[in-house]
This record gives sequence, structure tokens and C-alpha cells, in this order.
Amino acid sequence: MSDHPAGFENDYLAEAATLLAHDEPFPGGAVVPPIYQTSLFTFANYSEMADTFAGRRRQPIYSRGDNPTVMEFEARVAALEGAEAARGFSSGMAAISATVLAFVGAGERMVVVRNCYGDAYRLFERLLPRLNIKVDYVDGSDPDAVAAALPGAKLLYLESPTSMMFELQNITQLARLAKEQGIITSIDNSWATPVFQKPISHGVDLVLHSASKYLGGHSDTVAGVVAGSAAHIRHINEQTYSYLGGKLSPFEAWLLLRGLRTLPLRLPHHMKSGLTIAERLKAHDHVERVNHPAYSNHPGKATLAGYAGLFSFEVTEDVDIPAFVDALKLFRIGVSWGGHESLVVPAKASLEQTPGLNSMARFGVSPRTIRLSVGLESVEDLWADVAQAFDRAKR
Repeated sequence: MSDHPAGFENDYLAEAATLLAHDEPFPGGAVVPPIYQTSLFTFANYSEMADTFAGRRRQPIYSRGDNPTVMEFEARVAALEGAEAARGFSSGMAAISATVLAFVGAGERMVVVRNCYGDAYRLFERLLPRLNIKVDYVDGSDPDAVAAALPGAKLLYLESPTSMMFELQNITQLARLAKEQGIITSIDNSWATPVFQKPISHGVDLVLHSASKYLGGHSDTVAGVVAGSAAHIRHINEQTYSYLGGKLSPFEAWLLLRGLRTLPLRLPHHMKSGLTIAERLKAHDHVERVNHPAYSNHPGKATLAGYAGLFSFEVTEDVDIPAFVDALKLFRIGVSWGGHESLVVPAKASLEQTPGLNSMARFGVSPRTIRLSVGLESVEDLWADVAQAFDRAKR
């Protein structure tokens, strides 16, 4: 059924398990990090303040900059990704916005893969033109198309796999092509997480996450993070982070640290259940196609050490999509993904969102496409739910 059998363990999983479960003792012998719920930090004397302001010593000053709880989360993500540093944000979009605007300026250009995340697309189409920043979209699965678009660009923005259609890119090859021209490469790694894909080891400069998804894992926080070299993170800090104000709060950083503990346990379960549902959908009479990286022959598959529980499929024309969605009982109707619960998003509804600034419409996503986020419920119960929904949705 898959290159990755149920119950498998890869090197990334083994590394993450100890990294995320083991801590050096926190103050007072606490086994979890304290929440530093404070807006500012004071100094013992003038010299401490002056040395901190001058960069001769590091101490948190104000929680819009550094906060110890947030710094602990950033350090964990950097270690997971094999990065030198990371910066946490109040949302994935805050991380994307700060990263893009730190490296691309007025009169410059960036290259973005097609089928990118919908709100990232709206940022690129609504705000960036006002700043005289040009965006070119390419088929990221075609390295020749990417190579042709790269000359003169400042940033290459990847998602592998992409949103809704789950197309893969050969990130090793694309990062090399960009590096040859001095172009910064970034990737949204929210789907795979560092448990299943480590883009920095393949030459990518900056790795972005909507930490609201699998990193948090409990659908109780909204956050983002970017990881990369110390120099690149310092550049983001200096150029955009403090001024755009999208800081990560201490409490949400604490929730994310709690969620990270179980990431190596949750992801294999999502993978196993997702593959089971995907395989049964492939054999279903009312399904024309399943969009899942496990079934891809693209060389970009080589960088994946496993598969998340998020994918899409396209139904036949004799399926009443609203009836199918409404008939589901365990799959709840809602955006986002990566939590304990299973979710469904029909492209038919998403195509009605923000006319003129809709990535699905721009890139030709079929209205018969349905996205599933397979959660942690019993896979047999989930499949029974899908099967009965098909029975109720036949025209």
C-alpha cells in the first residue's frame, strides 16, 4: 500500500522522540518549561541595560522581542529542522509575511509554486503589488519551468507537497538551482513536519510552518515559525519581525511545546490512517482520483520519510458533493488540519471564497475535489463514515 509500512520508524522519528521528550531540569525542578507571562523584563543596573541594548549580552527586554517560553519553542523547532535558529510568530501568515518582506523589496520579484496556500496567495496578489513586488507562479513539479523563472528573482517560495493538490517538488534540485543564482529558498513544511521532511538538509534556506497544524496538534492555538541559519533569522528580526508585530505569546508557545512532545507518536498514526482511507478511496466506484504523495512518481518523493494524514480526492459527477459533506458525522466541516479531529473541506465551497483572489480558481482546482484531514479516531469508524456518506450522496 505504501513505501512506508504501518508501525515504521525512521531516523527523523527516533531523533525527534528523545529531543522532544527529554529536558534539562527547569527552574525549581519543573519537568515542563515555565510560562513567562510578562510583557517586559528589567535590569539590575545601567550596565546590564546598556550591554543588552548594544548586543554584548542577551537578555529578554520586551515580549514582543524575546520571551523565555517562546525562545524554548524556537530552540526546539530549530533543533528538529537542523537549523541554527528559529523565530516564532502569532500565526503562519505572520511568519510568511515577515519572511517574504524581509528578503524581497520594492521593484524586486519572487517565484512561487502553483497551488500555494490560499491566504499566502492573497498576500502575494493583494499586498505585494502595492509594494511594487512582482510574483511569478510556476509548476514546481517541473524543474525546467522553475529554472526558466528564476533569473533575477530574490526569493523562491516552495510548498512540497502543495495545498489541496499535493503536488511534489524536487526540493534538492530546486534549492541548488536557486543557490547557483544567489536566490534565497523558502519552503512551507507544515504538511510533512521535520518528522517526515528536513528541507534544510536538502539545501533549502528557510523553513516555514503553520505551527497551528501538526506541531501543535490539538487545534487549540494559532501560531507560526520560521527556521534557518542564524544570519537569515537575524535578518528577519532586523527587517520585519519587531515592526510587523506578529509576536508569539508565551502561553501559546507553552501549548506548542506541550504539543511537540507527542509529535513523533501522532504523525505515524495520522499516516497509517490516512493511507488506509486513501487506499480505499482509490478503489471506490465514485472516486476518479486520489491526490496523495504516496501515489506520486515524482522524484520529489525521495525527500519524504513518511506521509501526513492530509490529502484530497476527486469524486465522479454522480456524487452530490453538498449531500456527501453534510452526511459525514465524524469528519467535521472546517478549515485547518493537523489536530486530533478529522475534517473535510470541499473545493466547491472554497471556490466561492474571495472572488478574483482565489488560489484554487487561479490554478484550476476541480470543484469535484474534496480534502480530508484524517485525525486520530478509529480508522474503521472513519471509513464507515465516508462509506455511508457516499451512499447518501448518490444522484
